[in-house]
Amino acid sequence: MAGELLLERFGGPARGVESKSSETDLVSEADRTSEAAIKGLLEEERPDDGLLAEEGSVQEGASGRRWVIDPLDGTINFLYGLPAWCVSVALEDDGGGLAAVVYDPLRDETFAAERGVGSTVNGQVLRVSGEDRPERALIATGFSYSPELRAAQAETLQRVLPSFRDIRRAGAAALDLASLAAGRVDGYYERGLKPWDWAAGRLLITEAGGSVAELPGEPRGLAAASPGLLPQLIELVT
Repeated sequence: MAGELLLERFGGPARGVESKSSETDLVSEADRTSEAAIKGLLEEERPDDGLLAEEGSVQEGASGRRWVIDPLDGTINFLYGLPAWCVSVALEDDGGGLAAVVYDPLRDETFAAERGVGSTVNGQVLRVSGEDRPERALIATGFSYSPELRAAQAETLQRVLPSFRDIRRAGAAALDLASLAAGRVDGYYERGLKPWDWAAGRLLITEAGGSVAELPGEPRGLAAASPGLLPQLIELVT
């Protein structure tokens, strides 16, 4: 439903665009419409659950479960007509991630995971690549909208880039994590994102046999890879 609404708006005139944390961090009418559609469905189907969504929807729940939603991950790509954006939805309980979906409408790919059950894309089982040699590993990352943090990320990149096969920056963290779960990239790291950016993707990865670790220090950071590669990646990005 949310994916269909976004597809209808993709490539058309940008509407209701406003700045958030900076002049380069934008939100659009498409983000808000997608979030409203998901929120409305959850209110009908899961009224006792909590909710945390990027564009401001917050609800305390009574069930012990909470939905964490990014209604349009990759807003800048969406507004520029670039084909790297998605919808990310995760369900959490006291044990962490319980279920997750990352939907890429342009490729009609649905990445899904359930705790203890595994990860799939359009019904096909996912596994991380298993690559443990940095020189053969393709690493995904992203950059902040804060100039100060971008400068720090550039310094980190100088350490990372010579040690790995190459770096990819798609501009949508949830898609980066889904790609890692699918073995399309071998590792991922980034600082400065919010719970909705990572909630679904981290469950996709762990259920696909990968490892995920929170990076020490501020701002909050996350790294993920196959179990053999992750310690080497963390050493370079912290």
